[in-house]
Amino acid sequence: MNCHVKNMHLQQLVEKAAALLCFLLLLAVDSTKTVAAGRNQECDYDLQQTLRLSRQVHKETCNLIKKYKDSEGEMAELFCKALISGIPDPNISGLEPSERIASIYTQLQVFSPHLKRVHEQQMDLQPQSPLLNLINVVRDQSRRLTLRINNIYRIIFPNLSLPEPAGGPTALPPPQNVFQQKVYGCVVLKNYKKLLTNISKDMRTLKSKVCRSGTSK
Repeated sequence: MNCHVKNMHLQQLVEKAAALLCFLLLLAVDSTKTVAAGRNQECDYDLQQTLRLSRQVHKETCNLIKKYKDSEGEMAELFCKALISGIPDPNISGLEPSERIASIYTQLQVFSPHLKRVHEQQMDLQPQSPLLNLINVVRDQSRRLTLRINNIYRIIFPNLSLPEPAGGPTALPPPQNVFQQKVYGCVVLKNYKKLLTNISKDMRTLKSKVCRSGTSK
């Protein structure tokens, strides 16, 4: 009889332990789902804010190019259509999301010294030009966009490191005459606007890839 009672107690304990284990497993699954949902929401928010900022920089750059052309008169269109070497490529490379975001970050870094050079040249050409403030606005927003891309990459791909621009520091053109400076400035701004267009397109695509399916390679 005593053995029978002990067996019943043992069976009850086993059943209670199994029920508790099942409950804990369900709790862990729910917790994981909650954390994943929270991360997806954060990812959605971060990429949406980055998309919004890239569109804002694009808008400011379009305004800057318009003012730039207005200040140069009838020759402006010819300046902007010129083909010159040494201007960064506005295209984004890579197949995986991590590669695309890294390429965006690199391209923004590569363009930064060129935007600075355009500002310096405009300061020499027209010290009181309203273009100087517009260029500064674009440069400031571009720095903010670069920081956002950096943060997003480190959050989504914590185990990967951002590559430095290939070839070391960005090479700038040698001293230029007035005509060359005007052409250079317009082509830099035109290519930068194309880069921003490409960034906005990529942000929309990346948002659906990295925020819902987890991190990619």
